[in-house]
Amino acid sequence: MSNPASKSAERYVIAFTMFYVLMASLYYVQQRNWEFILYVFVVIIAGLLIKKIHSKVHFSTGILWCLSVWGLMHMLGGLIQIPISWPHNGDSTVLYSLWLIPEYFKYDQLVHGYGFGVCTWVCWQVLRPIVTGTHEYISEIILAVLASNGLGAFNELIEFFAVLMIPETNVGGYINTGWDLAFNLIGSCVAALIIWYAKPIPVPPALLVKL
Repeated sequence: MSNPASKSAERYVIAFTMFYVLMASLYYVQQRNWEFILYVFVVIIAGLLIKKIHSKVHFSTGILWCLSVWGLMHMLGGLIQIPISWPHNGDSTVLYSLWLIPEYFKYDQLVHGYGFGVCTWVCWQVLRPIVTGTHEYISEIILAVLASNGLGAFNELIEFFAVLMIPETNVGGYINTGWDLAFNLIGSCVAALIIWYAKPIPVPPALLVKL
């Protein structure tokens, strides 16, 4: 599940990502939505950072597409207006506020769970060349989960600074932050399980004797 992406695959992902970021940027500027204009810059910086890391680590095609889709989900969250009759959290009627399961599960939480699940996969591929050896496989996964949730906490800091700089935001309060972190962890754990079962660890002979 970690074959490096081909050059043509990289170009397709970059073109697709640049297209939707440009379209979203034009819309946000037109609507004077300064909160999401800030997030566009964050996505661009994150994209450049990923490109730099990719040149060293050589991510798989799947990871590149998953990261691009995450960015698209983020852009659509602030771009698409939902009908006011649809269940939504708070006064904002953007897609981010939509209750997928009323009072239990929002689109925002889906994006967090998916996104930081993908981050866990990214961190795992970055860590693989560093933490080597079959017996260290579980260490790679644990470190990837911890690193991903560290990135999730950093994301919450960005949202906090957005609230400080822009009075009218749809970030939410303390409870929202707590649920964001919870869904970051859930997404990371799901990704960890997928990584684990996609490449089972051979049981050492010594352990087989003990069992």
